[in-house]
Amino acid sequence: MPFISVEVCCLFLVALLWGGTNPFLKKGTEGIEKVKSRNIVIQLFAEVKFLFLNYKYLVPFLLNQSGSVIYYFTLASTDLSLAVLLSNSLTFLFTLLTGKLLGEEIGGKLALIGMLLIIVGVTLCVASTVNKES
Repeated sequence: MPFISVEVCCLFLVALLWGGTNPFLKKGTEGIEKVKSRNIVIQLFAEVKFLFLNYKYLVPFLLNQSGSVIYYFTLASTDLSLAVLLSNSLTFLFTLLTGKLLGEEIGGKLALIGMLLIIVGVTLCVASTVNKES
């Protein structure tokens, strides 16, 4: 019986961490346009201070970066073509789903068709990889 490898599960988690945090990162940056300074360097530091003292940005940022750490370590034992495909396509899917749960408009029927195609493509890729391993 085929099994889903640990690497595939890790890549799924990476995509969930990356995609699931994107809408929260967007919400966490609300208000940054009010941070103003005459000097561009001071402006940069003021914006960084605004972001890193804002828990609505910092928590999703740290979760997002933990996904990057998991991705880095997973790449050591995973086929690169599978890693890139799974993480990037599922990240898009999780971003859309999380955005929808937060009340964002996701793009109608075309977005739903895109999500379905992503699911079919990822399923075929994982199935072919699992069949090669067994």
